[in-house]
This record gives sequence, C-alpha cells and structure tokens, in this order.
Amino acid sequence: MIPMEYIPFEKPLAELEIRIEELRRMAITQAVDITQEVSELEDHAARLRKHLFSNLTAYEATQLSRHPQRPNVLELIDLLCSDFVELAGDRNFFNDPAIIGGIGLMAGERVVIIGHQKGRGTKENIARNFGMPKPEGYRKALRIMNLAERFRLPIITFIDTPGAYPGVDAEERGQSEAIGKNIMVMSRLKVPIICIVTGEGGSGGALALGVGNRVHMLRYATYSVISPEGCASILMKDARQAPLAAEALQLTAEAALRVGVIDSLIPEPEGGAHRHHQEVAESIGTVILQDLAVLRTLSESELVGQRVHKFLSLGAVEEKGAE
Repeated sequence: MIPMEYIPFEKPLAELEIRIEELRRMAITQAVDITQEVSELEDHAARLRKHLFSNLTAYEATQLSRHPQRPNVLELIDLLCSDFVELAGDRNFFNDPAIIGGIGLMAGERVVIIGHQKGRGTKENIARNFGMPKPEGYRKALRIMNLAERFRLPIITFIDTPGAYPGVDAEERGQSEAIGKNIMVMSRLKVPIICIVTGEGGSGGALALGVGNRVHMLRYATYSVISPEGCASILMKDARQAPLAAEALQLTAEAALRVGVIDSLIPEPEGGAHRHHQEVAESIGTVILQDLAVLRTLSESELVGQRVHKFLSLGAVEEKGAE
C-alpha cells in the first residue's frame, strides 16, 4: 500500500491515522487485542475528517486540488476505459508528455480522451513538466480533437494543470497562439465535448481544454485565472497573502457553480479524491454517460450553437447611461 501523504490542514487527522496504523501493526506483531481502542480512534478520525472537510477555506481547497495523490488522467482512463490507445506528437516539433490524448472504449462507446498529466513523485513530475504543457502539447490536443470530429467521436477532457508552461522556449514557439487556437477550434467542433476539472484549473492552460458543451468540477478542484500565490505576488506584493487572494478569486467548485462557470459539481469521497480513486472514477463515469445520452440527441449545429451560447453568456456587464 502506498503511504498516505498529508497536506498542512490535515495535520491533526494525520496524527490520528498514523496512530491507528501503528496500533494495527502492533496487534499483528504482538498478538494483542486492541480492537476497542482502534475502533474509538477510527470514530474520532471519522468525526475529525468530516469537520475538517466541511469547513474548508478557499486556500485549503487549493491545497487539496494539488494533492500529490489525486487521480491523474492516466489513472482515470485506466478506471473508466476497457481499452485505450494513446496518440502521440503534434506532427510538427515533439511529443509533449504533459498532455495525454487518445481513443478509448467507455461503456461500449468509442470516445476521445485528452487531459493534462502530472507525475507521481519528483522524477516523473519533472518528465511531465509538472502538468504544464508547452505549445506542442496543445497542438497535439488540437490534432486529436480534429481527428475526433473527422470520425464523429465525442471528446472528453480532463483538466489538471497549474497553467501553461511560461518558459522562454514555449513563448518562442507560440504558446499564446496555441492556446488561443484551441479555444477557437473547440468552440466550432461538431461533436459533443465534455470537460471535467479534476484538480487545478489554472488560467489559459486549463481553458485550452475547457470549451465544452458540459463543464464539471470535482468537489475539491479549483478553477481560476491565476494561482493564489501569483495573484498575491502581483497585486499584494506578498505571496504570503495567498489565502486572502484565494478567497477573492472565488476559485472553488461551489463558487464556479454559483456564477454559472460550470454545469455541476461532482462529489468526492469524504477526505478527498486521493483516498478513493475507484469511487471518484465511478462518479465521473456516471456524469459522462448522462451527458452523452443528452448530447447525442443534438444536431451538429445545435452542439456548436449551445457551446458558443454557453460561453458568450458567461459574465455580465452593466452599462450606465449618460447622466
């Protein structure tokens, strides 16, 4: 079993759960009956977990969205699809490992799946560039989306990135153009598109895979134009003000649902998605299949029209007349 990793606000829970595991090992190695003590600690841990996760601040939700053990796109594909063929490369420069894309069989239906891919551990995260795509990643995604339209396959995207890679080499090869083109083309594709924010939804790097007929977020995912740390550094001149910036950014799933940025909030198990990957995948799969059943009934022009109207309707501007 992979040891559980804890983030700062979980420290009281971590101490309890570590103690429970120690007692269980003691019961095995020393053949002692401590069932009652373990049961009491488990009840205490369950109550504490419920309390902690029912009162999360926006910045604690941000930390949870970045949890290193949250399910990534390859793990979700493995749980959702009985068959998956990955497609690589942008046919221009190179294959960006921060974006995964291909064709899978889900509940008997062929679908195209594209998503940001973070790594497990430092070595793999470096190889995946911490889930921050370069232009070639977005161009790979675009190539696969155009393939989906050619073969009339629905597109499912999984969003989990701090943002597009901001390096000089990425800018030299047209990072902003690649993101902008993806947004433009996704608005015009004549197939159903379902987008799910599973972790961090960071800025244009997320939106480049986020123009869908249906957009959903996992309960503890975040979606924002900038990270709290970046916002605090730029506007408040102090990255330590990130918790305050997180509240102002309204980046939680509840806030996104309230203002109409997303269509629904997908529940996570108590304690977060990182604790029960299978349960999360089942919840996501149910939402995808429900969406596909509805979107299949729409014509190509209706799919495009609904998607364009959805995004053009976001936000509101109040103009005051001349006095």
